[in-house]
Amino acid sequence: MNEMSPLFVISVAAELAGMHPQTLRQYDRLGLVSPTRTAGKSRRYSMRDVVQLREIAQLSSDGVSLEGIRRVLGLEDEVSVLRARVRELEAALADEMLNRPGRRVFAAGSAGEVISLRTGTRARRENAVVVWRPLERE
Repeated sequence: MNEMSPLFVISVAAELAGMHPQTLRQYDRLGLVSPTRTAGKSRRYSMRDVVQLREIAQLSSDGVSLEGIRRVLGLEDEVSVLRARVRELEAALADEMLNRPGRRVFAAGSAGEVISLRTGTRARRENAVVVWRPLERE
């Protein structure tokens, strides 16, 4: 079982969320919270659904309209999906960086050119002294 497991009938979910069952039916019709359905078409709410119902109640008490709540919930879902994708891409990048054979290292030369180095080597530093003298005019 996890937070997405459909456990609660509508009366229990309504009690946990501090709402009337008819309110949950309305939110289902509006698409704000869509519980899973059994073979007999009765609603089953998960713990995540109950948490979302509580969030809807809080937003509603703060004066947000139902359309505004729908938009907020949609954006929160989108952020969750994007965060998961970022974690996935970060892991893939880390794996690629660690497992790439013969990866190359670069440094900048004194004239600004790019110098390719082997892994594990350092760029040599130039420590020559350059003296500048203005051109003599004739």
